[in-house]
Amino acid sequence: MEYVLLILGLITLIVSGEFLVRGAVGIALKFNIPTLVIGMTIVSFGTSAPELLVSLKAALEGHPELSIGNIVGSNVANIALVLGITAMILPITVKKSTVKVDWPIMMGATTLFFLFILNANIEWYEGLIFVIGLIAFNYYMFKSATKNETEEVDLDVDVEKAKNSKVIRNILLILVGSVGLAFGANWLLDGAITIATNFGVSEHIIAVTIVAFGTSVPELITSVMAALKKETDISVGNLIGSNIFNILGVLGITALVKEIPVSAQVITNDIYWVLGISLLLLPLMLIGYKVNRYRGLFLFLAYCIYIYFVVS
Repeated sequence: MEYVLLILGLITLIVSGEFLVRGAVGIALKFNIPTLVIGMTIVSFGTSAPELLVSLKAALEGHPELSIGNIVGSNVANIALVLGITAMILPITVKKSTVKVDWPIMMGATTLFFLFILNANIEWYEGLIFVIGLIAFNYYMFKSATKNETEEVDLDVDVEKAKNSKVIRNILLILVGSVGLAFGANWLLDGAITIATNFGVSEHIIAVTIVAFGTSVPELITSVMAALKKETDISVGNLIGSNIFNILGVLGITALVKEIPVSAQVITNDIYWVLGISLLLLPLMLIGYKVNRYRGLFLFLAYCIYIYFVVS
């Protein structure tokens, strides 16, 4: 039964997050809000909603291993697994702004995360610093983007169809998505905790493997499908942005609600993998401003090695 709960929770989180995003985007377009603003706020928040709900619920119910492990595992998976597999299918061109702006901010957030966990606890005021950092990051990105006149971004939805959709339909999508996220997080955590108990493995291992992979599935599916269609606008910046939001947004909000204890495993092992994979990405992007198939394979193998060390 616990496996059914785990799988059902993952599927519900993915589908509910999609409903939430589509409903919110539909309403935003009705009010003629620019796609740039929608992409940087609604879509960014909506796609990270599964991680946020899982981490919040885990922390509140006294399972900090699941809360922290979910973020650590997701950040490693976004770069090493998602980018690795996607680049093996279709080499990805890297924008200069990704190297000059997105990557340094991700490294700054990751370094701050490392410093904050050294005392084995993320305090409420450290969560506040994270949230302020997220607000500052979004403000900077918005101001920079609006300098390029009326820049449009791909929202991965049919914009015209969304504009013409009924408001009541979009409200229902938001409600169903919100309720689904709550239930999905509950089922996922119940399944994960039961499996960990039955097999005598730590919640940390379940968090950085199954839970983290599950919450990274939306990014993986979106990137792989785009690569299979040979769509060349796949953005490394989006994956980096997801990592930034995971630390500044998900951990920040969670710590504001409840201080998060951090295990020795994260402090002595996992955080160095997050830092290492993040640092490794820079030279891979700088060489020709492209992540080719060989570099994608290298990233994927790095993820496999990480999982091996986690479970061994």
